[in-house]
Amino acid sequence: MIIQGGLAYLTSEEMKEADRDAIEGFRVDVLSLMENAGSAVASLARTLLEGSVLGRKVGVLAGKGNNGGDGLVAGRHLRDWGADVTVVLSEREAIGPVPSKELTAIERSGTPVRSAGAPLVGFDLLIDSLLGYNSKGNPREPVRGMILDANASGVPILAVDIPSGLDPTNGEPNDPCVMAKATLALGFPKTGFLDPRCRRYVGQLYLGDVSLPPEVYRKYSQSRMAFERESIVRIW
Repeated sequence: MIIQGGLAYLTSEEMKEADRDAIEGFRVDVLSLMENAGSAVASLARTLLEGSVLGRKVGVLAGKGNNGGDGLVAGRHLRDWGADVTVVLSEREAIGPVPSKELTAIERSGTPVRSAGAPLVGFDLLIDSLLGYNSKGNPREPVRGMILDANASGVPILAVDIPSGLDPTNGEPNDPCVMAKATLALGFPKTGFLDPRCRRYVGQLYLGDVSLPPEVYRKYSQSRMAFERESIVRIW
């Protein structure tokens, strides 16, 4: 953990512990955290799209884990707000039990769901929710190809929690790594963001409130009061 500017930057293992404290210690439901995270991502996406998503084309690149679930929730909200949303899944057959519930919800809304390899053209914004803070090393296929396609598309990318391919603890960009226009860190920023090497991949860095209990923030010497004025805070 590193304290800077009144914020606690956590390693991957510390972030895992913070989530475990919220879920096991305070009985915060995983789906609730996912809903809060996805709602924050959707709100920032709307800001990046100049305040309105009506008719805007948004692609959600969703991985098999909970980070992918956050992206699916964001896609559902954006669709409800009038965006033209398409989901591109990395591995449908391997999707986890919690994000699978969010996949069912967004599919029932009529949102198109494609598989890895679908062309990433014609979008106004891509949401990168492929890999979360537990990822290590170089991304493997099919995620690798999706990252390369996203970077080559020329479409602005909003990364959920971390850009996929970036080491959350040391900030090392693996091969390949998403080059985001903006990144929304969830709950706590990660220590890797303090390494100057990551800035070209992170883009604009924001911190989003996902309603972790205040006791969890205090454990890491960060006050939840960081969100007293707004639920999404610009860090740089």
